[in-house]
Amino acid sequence: MRFFVLILLVINSNVLLGQYHISGQVSQENAGNAIYLSLVEDYRKSSRVYLDQIVHKSEVDSLGHFSFEGDNLSDQNRIYRIHLDGCSDNTGGNHFLGQCDNSKNVLFIANNKDTLEFPTSFEEQSLCTINSTNPKSGLLLEIEGLKEHMAYDFADYPSEANKKMNLDKWFKTLHSFGEKTNEPLAELYIYDFLSDKRNETFKFYLQDLTNNEYYENLSERLITAYPGTEFTQQYLAEITTDKELASFNNPKSSKWNRTIIALLVVSLLGNVLFFLGKRKKNNASHLLEKLTPQEQKIVALILENKTNKEIATELFVSVNTIKTHINNLYKKLDITSRDEMSVLFKK
Repeated sequence: MRFFVLILLVINSNVLLGQYHISGQVSQENAGNAIYLSLVEDYRKSSRVYLDQIVHKSEVDSLGHFSFEGDNLSDQNRIYRIHLDGCSDNTGGNHFLGQCDNSKNVLFIANNKDTLEFPTSFEEQSLCTINSTNPKSGLLLEIEGLKEHMAYDFADYPSEANKKMNLDKWFKTLHSFGEKTNEPLAELYIYDFLSDKRNETFKFYLQDLTNNEYYENLSERLITAYPGTEFTQQYLAEITTDKELASFNNPKSSKWNRTIIALLVVSLLGNVLFFLGKRKKNNASHLLEKLTPQEQKIVALILENKTNKEIATELFVSVNTIKTHINNLYKKLDITSRDEMSVLFKK
């Protein structure tokens, strides 16, 4: 009986320890190449690779195998990307911007307790099949399949009349699929595609937004499943702005002029302030990462309005040592006073 319990503990160790394990197989010609695990928190950044998304780096071994494991992912579902770097060294950073033809990537849904495997397909294609303990991991691949079918529909009959019918059909199809997944992250991935200003779907999306309750219902699902997250706030801000834009473009309204313009300006300013605040927070975090652990402690104590003597006492060093550290901090942070440091790091 004890042996049986031990086996169960080993099998479920990832779940018990809150650890993820992701592995897969790619062509052996990729041996030695870097492969990355990234977090896609901003659904508007799902179409290509960004440096600030990367959370883990590994390397393909001589047999084409790769793996990631740890406990630094979210306990909730999030969208992640595996990106195989197939670029040569002389391409610089271009491949991170999706400009290297030899790079491959796959988007999927996972959390910190999941075990995922990416085997090669029957056609020896890599990063296109997912086996996972999380039944929602492969939803984004299914959505990509639906988008391909949509593209074929538009290519077969490119007339304006057919385009309108296809848009109506595919909006309903994709919305229905998203709702049935019971996963708002999958719905955000669909929304990102349909509401993309670069796509022909955008004009239809604005029309649909004014008379379809789907978007408000998605707001409620996001608030319930992912309250307080940046992507939920981002979605709420976007549909508010887009609704005003849709009303602005509606010739049937006779009283929209000043009111709609004012609301649009206020909403846009709100969005700008939201993202500027987010950027400031990210910049402060990035600056702290450049400091040594000792310098980070000194910054924290300065923000608590501690004097040099108090800081020296707390860190068991001399006042002169603290003064030297502070001078180095000013140079690294490109500031000249404690007041500037407070502005830089305080919310």
